[in-house]
Amino acid sequence: MRNLVLLTALFIGGLRSTGMAQEIDILSGVRIPCRDGIRLNATVYKPHELPSPLPVLLFLTPYIADGNHKRASWFAQHGFVFVCVDSRGRGSSEGVFDPFMQEARDGYDIVEWLAKQPYSNGKTATWGGSYCGYNQWAIAKELPPHLSTLNPVAAVKPGIDFPIAYNIPYPYSIQWLTYTSGKTGNTNLFNDESFWKSKFTERYQKDLPFSCMDSLVGNPNAIFQKWVAHPMVDAYIKSFNPSPEQYASMKFPILTITGHYDGDQPGALDFYREFMQYASPSAKERHFLIIGPWDHAGTRVPKKELGGLVFGDASLLDMNELQRQWYNYTMKDSARPIFLKNKVAYYVSNRDQWKYVAALDSIGKDKRKFFLHANDEGGSGVMHSGYLQSLPAMDSRPAQYTYNPLDKDSTVDSMRGANPNYLLDQSTAYNLRDAGLIYHSEPFEKDTEVSGFFELDAYIGTDVRDVDIDAQVYEIRRDGSSVFLTGQTLRARYRKSLEKEELLTPGEIGLFHFSRFTFISRIIEKGSRLRLLITSPNSIYFQKNYCSGGVVAKETARDAHTAHIKVYHNAEHPSVLVVPTMP
Repeated sequence: MRNLVLLTALFIGGLRSTGMAQEIDILSGVRIPCRDGIRLNATVYKPHELPSPLPVLLFLTPYIADGNHKRASWFAQHGFVFVCVDSRGRGSSEGVFDPFMQEARDGYDIVEWLAKQPYSNGKTATWGGSYCGYNQWAIAKELPPHLSTLNPVAAVKPGIDFPIAYNIPYPYSIQWLTYTSGKTGNTNLFNDESFWKSKFTERYQKDLPFSCMDSLVGNPNAIFQKWVAHPMVDAYIKSFNPSPEQYASMKFPILTITGHYDGDQPGALDFYREFMQYASPSAKERHFLIIGPWDHAGTRVPKKELGGLVFGDASLLDMNELQRQWYNYTMKDSARPIFLKNKVAYYVSNRDQWKYVAALDSIGKDKRKFFLHANDEGGSGVMHSGYLQSLPAMDSRPAQYTYNPLDKDSTVDSMRGANPNYLLDQSTAYNLRDAGLIYHSEPFEKDTEVSGFFELDAYIGTDVRDVDIDAQVYEIRRDGSSVFLTGQTLRARYRKSLEKEELLTPGEIGLFHFSRFTFISRIIEKGSRLRLLITSPNSIYFQKNYCSGGVVAKETARDAHTAHIKVYHNAEHPSVLVVPTMP
């Protein structure tokens, strides 16, 4: 049954507005039919005065439609119909929620149903971030005729950042599945960090197999077990995402948004890159990208302070207003948003400056190489580190560290966000002991813009068949303080491909190419140095690799092998950190 509610348009707290707001109507309990007979629950927000049909913005969410009430009201006040739809099996929608599997077809049906409603002019756009950013790409791959534009924000991409990050699972996946289990929102349980930390710690301390994580938290879950059974980018994972042929058929304009410290930056940019690889030339011309100094939540509501860093006023984009302008541009024949001066906008984090380029690949095209050298004393800590130098090492001996999966003492578990200054934190480096390696560059002779994607070619040998290796890069300022820049974790068996595993041969030296560092843009100031830290994750927040070469999700202490990892840097094995710079 539909309930009609008339609201007087007021300023919506926390959402800035532009122009004259309107009174709105809300239609609750709208039932949208799907092709298989399942009906999805929708809440429709629209201007009270509707002399003619309008474009419709669709928000398809597993997080319960009511959670987006304020933003939906704002867009309805500013000239759009905004429709919030509970995903199949969530909220008041019928059916069973099966993440990633259902959104494409259901989204197609919703778009085409909305186009026939009296308040719609036939043009429908999608809105949303994170999983709801993924939803937009899922809908787009079905190519509904009345889909006019996308605005994927911080979009999750299966196989790239969730539920596995470059083929490394993490226990947050069962936390998220518990959040989205059943019909109602389990928000309080999801946000109970003490509970989740205690359960993640219990598994870690007892060396229980990762596959038991769902039972351990009291939520035996078939979807979690299915995810565990697909630890690489296989046909199952690929089925969630657009194919090259589907990208090639997409004709609508797209605005992609992500952040330097957005945990789903890898997914957002992988969608962007694939589209730019396979889409038609005309479609590529209408794909815009914004990369700001934000974390995951900040891509929706930017803040000036993050992890101990403080950004300038230019970082505080009014996202509602920008998106309103985008939808006006793409569906109402208005001018392009003023902010979009070129195809790609990126923020230089310590200059409060937005810069513009025509293509993502043109950022950081100037490559500065820093070759790894061991120090003469053989140390590996902060005070006795190796070196990053402009010329390759000729006869530098390898540096070695040890990863013992059963060593609980060396663990540094600072969950991102728990330490308010986590981007400035140096505890990992100072507590490293012999469980990792550190390399420092000479001080920079002048201010240098470092923007784009770092790369690391490391020649590595070990005595185990598999191991996870993490590379992190920091700016070390003249006063000794640190700023985290970027990082990447690589599971050795997937060092050559995310689609096929290849175990290590113990004792053999091989090239590990770290090519998936996250995007960063920052001025490395005169007198600052770079720090490269190489270690192996040993944390409650990641699936532990016991180095046996077996099925990692089933490994326990019985399977543990201590890994002795050597990084080589000599004439035959020139390990090098490649730094992207701009003039």
